[in-house]
Amino acid sequence: MNTKVTHWLTTYDHVIEALQRGFIPLLLVFCRLWVSWVFFNSGLTKIASWDSTLYLFEYEYHVPLIPWELAAYMGTAAELVLPVFMVVGLFTRPMAAILFVFNIIAVVSYPLLWEKGFYDHQLWGLMILIVVVWGPGAISADKVIRSKFN
Repeated sequence: MNTKVTHWLTTYDHVIEALQRGFIPLLLVFCRLWVSWVFFNSGLTKIASWDSTLYLFEYEYHVPLIPWELAAYMGTAAELVLPVFMVVGLFTRPMAAILFVFNIIAVVSYPLLWEKGFYDHQLWGLMILIVVVWGPGAISADKVIRSKFN
């Protein structure tokens, strides 16, 4: 092979390796933190105005298969608990997978999201899916725990 081509391929490989070591862990932390912040704040809002939350779940949201009151408690708990695991990076893939499903249920359950917040939920879904597929990355409790057992 031509030495110029070999040189460019080697340089390309080094750049990709540097990105994988530096950029990807930061991207994964960014995705985890952004999505966690959004969902946790939503959970805090639900707690702060619980009567409104119950009203919304009874009359506005149409969560399939479960009673509206149970959906209100479960949805609020999910928004308050799952982000904490995501921020810390503990049990990250399963928690992100549950949050991904939760995000889909939110879109399906609330018709107004199709008009106003659908693109936000698409972005959050993509960010969550990145974490599900790639894992929490090097900056996570999962990584620390795994290193202790390896």
